[in-house]
Amino acid sequence: MHNEAVSERYSVAVASGSLKPLEGPVVQFPHRWTSEGVSVMTNVTGAHLLHLAAAGCVLNDVYREAEQLGIQVDGVRVEASGGYDFDSWQSTGIEYTVRIATPTSPAEVGRLLERVDAVAEIPRAIRAGAPVRRSTIAVGPPQP
Repeated sequence: MHNEAVSERYSVAVASGSLKPLEGPVVQFPHRWTSEGVSVMTNVTGAHLLHLAAAGCVLNDVYREAEQLGIQVDGVRVEASGGYDFDSWQSTGIEYTVRIATPTSPAEVGRLLERVDAVAEIPRAIRAGAPVRRSTIAVGPPQP
């Protein structure tokens, strides 16, 4: 038994534009919605990667939905975290926060974030649950 089920929070952050600087070890990735890319701060564990998928999807969808609504976005930072129950091998849930640099009114930003929360594909898939199956087994020498 592990019994430290939720003692650790697995936190990640993704940021772009004017909100891009992140502290700590950061990796840069190209990004469809911004010319300067996205900064990603995470460790590489299963829990971190699950949270990173949700945070990255939300960041992308802020840009996509803002464009459709005609909202100017100068920067986005999404931080996500959650616990993990080692006894049941389940996430205890993911919480995320979004910060948007924009001249748009708080009411419009609220409307944008409501829309993003409703359409963001990865958070929706996580909420709904989905079967995950291995389809093949690869055996052989390591590939260069």
